[in-house]
Amino acid sequence: MNRSRLLMIGGLALAVGLLVSYAVYDRLRAHGASEQQFVQVVVAANDIQIGSRLSEHDVRLAVFPQASVPPGAFNRISQVRDRGVILPITRGDFVLPDKLADANAGAGMPSMIPQGMRAVSVRVNDVVSVAGFVQPGTRVDVLVTGIHGAGENQTTTVLENVAVIAVGRSLLDRMTGETQNAGVITLLVSPDDAQKLTLASQEGRIQLALRNPLDTRKESLGATKTSALVPGGQTAAPAIESKPRVHKVVEKTAPPPPPAPFQVEIIRGGKRDETKFKPDENN
Repeated sequence: MNRSRLLMIGGLALAVGLLVSYAVYDRLRAHGASEQQFVQVVVAANDIQIGSRLSEHDVRLAVFPQASVPPGAFNRISQVRDRGVILPITRGDFVLPDKLADANAGAGMPSMIPQGMRAVSVRVNDVVSVAGFVQPGTRVDVLVTGIHGAGENQTTTVLENVAVIAVGRSLLDRMTGETQNAGVITLLVSPDDAQKLTLASQEGRIQLALRNPLDTRKESLGATKTSALVPGGQTAAPAIESKPRVHKVVEKTAPPPPPAPFQVEIIRGGKRDETKFKPDENN
């Protein structure tokens, strides 16, 4: 068998193999396409901001393979009409239940408040709002400074890791890094924390501490008093000079001894007489 015949046989076998492979691939593709189902789902027709109320102009129907549609996607526009938006939706994104408020919950800020939570606003300035870097979507700690106890100032952290849902009238949940100054900041808190926040804003000066969004740990911090600013940790109390106590000691003295008797010597001629006399105690 010469070389040319071998090459011809090999080429023919290769051609047959390619034809068979293509036929099998084409059949499998046609079979898969016939089994794959397409469904209509609701997607955003344009960028939708948080707090908006959905209308028919904000959404549209699009066809997708059923396998690529996320669970919970809506397939009718009537299911999302007039629903409030609680998370931003980009054009072309699926409209999902977790991005919308509950039905009949309205739009705007009320629709953004989860059940069991409250929105409380506090008055701020450039310093309290961390130079305007406190924006919707950030998280903060709330500190209050006031006079407590025996007239001494102290600062206490009353709330930790609190979500900011609005700055002024802005509800945008986009942390662009740009400052946003407003006189009022709205925080999302529990009913119990709402009472603490309201009391703190009335009894002292509020200060917000901006947190890293990944830092969710809560610290157990005690109050910091003015005395902690003094080296050594405490303010030295003024020394009070106390007068030494004088103890009166009554000395018991013995009575004086009785005076000694004296004697008189009388000489009469060659006779000597001695007479002893006792002193008169009254003299």
